[in-house]
Amino acid sequence: MTRPGGVWRNWGRTAQVRPQRVEFPSTVAAVRRCVQAAAARGLRVKAVGAGHSFSEIAAAPDVLVDLSDLTGLVAVDRERGRVRLRAGTRLHSIPRLLAPHALAMPNLGDIDRQTIAGAISTGTHGTGDRFGGIATQVVAATLVTADAEVLTVDEDENAGLLPAVALGLGALGILVDVTLQCVPAFVLHAVERPEPLDAVAEVLPRRHAAADHFELYWFPHTDVALTKTNTRLPASAPRHRLSARARFVDDTLLSNGLYRVTCAAGAGAPPLVRPVNRLATRLTGDREYTDDSHAVFTQRRTVRFREMEYAVPIDRLSAAFGDLRTLIADRGWRLSFPVEVRTAAADGLWLSTAHARDSGYIAVHRYWREDPAEYFEAVEQVMLRHEGRPHWGKMHGLDAAQLRERYPRFAEFTALRDRLDPTRMFHNAYLERVLGG
Repeated sequence: MTRPGGVWRNWGRTAQVRPQRVEFPSTVAAVRRCVQAAAARGLRVKAVGAGHSFSEIAAAPDVLVDLSDLTGLVAVDRERGRVRLRAGTRLHSIPRLLAPHALAMPNLGDIDRQTIAGAISTGTHGTGDRFGGIATQVVAATLVTADAEVLTVDEDENAGLLPAVALGLGALGILVDVTLQCVPAFVLHAVERPEPLDAVAEVLPRRHAAADHFELYWFPHTDVALTKTNTRLPASAPRHRLSARARFVDDTLLSNGLYRVTCAAGAGAPPLVRPVNRLATRLTGDREYTDDSHAVFTQRRTVRFREMEYAVPIDRLSAAFGDLRTLIADRGWRLSFPVEVRTAAADGLWLSTAHARDSGYIAVHRYWREDPAEYFEAVEQVMLRHEGRPHWGKMHGLDAAQLRERYPRFAEFTALRDRLDPTRMFHNAYLERVLGG
């Protein structure tokens, strides 16, 4: 939460701004008043969620609208399994809200600190060949537009706008609520194993296709893939949860506490990175358990980092990952953070990284106290050669001219932006770069 007069920073410490005003609306009417007041003064407005994007998509130099007080469940349609949530509701709060109704979100990413509006607006996704990003779960939304009017988008009103509004980058208005299509509650059986990297890399698409949810982490300078395979089971399936001790040792002590120390040590003494990465592959990523879906999908991440992620066509995933490995070997970098590989199903959202193509995702990270520029810029060139599309909420260097070539519906999106926000009230420097003025 940013107090008036203070500096807003995102979690990754890649963006900061001192807004002229900070508003904390708790109702739709209050959001409308924020927009009206800003318009009267010729100020721009940006809604901010949890600040978990690594790009500057949420930076608000004029009026920052903090949605921390616009949270909670609005309504439940039990018959259709749909829930309407206020825009500032954090992902980690949603399972508790859904539990009394025996519902769950179909898929989640591995971090749940984001708000639901922020997650869908930036294209946050999980993994699974048959599952789209979180925005594909949106069946209706309500937003306040630049003229402070309320726009309803659902199957009865403005239905044709849903593919734009569900993943709108915050450029079309301020989301005040979203309706999600949920599924009956389920559990996941998780198998986490270290495996020979070369063997897994050779059959990446097959491994993803064979599982409900599959992902791998690779610590550079090692020959091991830390794989995670999740199998969906009915809610009645028995749970075999990790013990409190095991969860503390794995998730708190090793994955966060010890890893924070080793990352800091590697930043100060790069020769330590290789042995530390080899140690990490021996100490983590070897366990099996069954738990409620949200408890398996998400992990606790407290070590601060910076991230870039690209989506490539699924049939280019193995080649792109291979080229990345070659790049790292050739450059001789010392990289303490792992590379993450996931997949998602094709969808019809206009600005989705998986628009009209099944996609593989490759994410690279650097410890927040290390300069990521050389590494990220080189990886970006590799991904672009494989028809990559950058994650909107993560660091990248593309502009509107380059992105227009990668999204078939890009012109339609910007035309809608022109109609709903002709004065660019909801723009900032990032949106001007990626969408054009």
